[in-house]
Amino acid sequence: MSALSWGICSAGKISHDFAVALKTLPAEDHQVVAIAARKLEDAEEFAREQSISKAYGSYEELARDPNVDVVYVGNIHPYHLKACLLFMNAKKNVLCEKPLAINTKEVKEILDSTKRNQVFFMEAVWTRFFPVSVEVRKMLAQGEIGEVKMVRSEFGVPVLHNRRVVEKELGGGALLNIGTYCLQFVCMVYNGERPESIQATGVCLDTGVDETVIVTLKFSEKRMAVFTYSSSIQLPNDAIIVGTKGTIQIPARMWCPTSLIVNGKETQYPLPEPHFPLNFLNTTGMRYEAEEVRQCLIKGLKESPVMSHSDSLLLAELEDEIRRQVGVVYSQDCQ
Repeated sequence: MSALSWGICSAGKISHDFAVALKTLPAEDHQVVAIAARKLEDAEEFAREQSISKAYGSYEELARDPNVDVVYVGNIHPYHLKACLLFMNAKKNVLCEKPLAINTKEVKEILDSTKRNQVFFMEAVWTRFFPVSVEVRKMLAQGEIGEVKMVRSEFGVPVLHNRRVVEKELGGGALLNIGTYCLQFVCMVYNGERPESIQATGVCLDTGVDETVIVTLKFSEKRMAVFTYSSSIQLPNDAIIVGTKGTIQIPARMWCPTSLIVNGKETQYPLPEPHFPLNFLNTTGMRYEAEEVRQCLIKGLKESPVMSHSDSLLLAELEDEIRRQVGVVYSQDCQ
């Protein structure tokens, strides 16, 4: 297979970091060939910075570009549905930033479209592809810590200055922006199993979106999980898996992990250095999800076994239930 030709949808901060992460991979495997933004000058500036040959002032033009194999959708999640449908209807493979959409109904529309158009599609839950996460799954599969009984995770950062986290029409709320990392971790450890029960309690901002929430999940065979997330306070941001024969601990920054402690013994998994300043922490780690897309396409797959369509659907359904219990309703829920 020749180099995978990427198009990037949206010239925001996360798209910038994704382009930087791709540069840490071999050029014969990955190339960014086009960038599209809603304003042409934004796309042109992005293209200049990142040495990309094509810049478009609309997403439609990117969808029509015959040289693009796969589109990375990096705009904000209230616009994911429209962007994903646009690219998939143009028969483009898609890697869409998480959270995939606002609710289950939108996620189902996206997944229906990927089947209808026979294209590859994956939600960009980048954490799942880090070497640390690969190692965790391997150890769990081998029964390294016996039978898992408890999973605990937390993610809290003070980000209330960010409109995107606060305002409802921008898809604000701590769950979709932050808590989704803890939830996907629990789902990964329990191998995509649906919990028997889920209880969420929390507080909301005046804007009607969730701010700090504690979620307890009960799985079959007396297995539990609990996670806390917040957009207003700094939490320890670690995760731990407790089994009958030991523990696996992911120290701070469980969403972009670079070290792992198994039964007290720590191993480091350093990330490659970026060639360009990053907007967010450890985002050269996005290289792993990009390479997963390439590997899946080489194998002719339409979804990744590591972050499958059913994984995305379960995440969305559990997120809807957490929001229902905490009392967060988006306009998209009423349509």
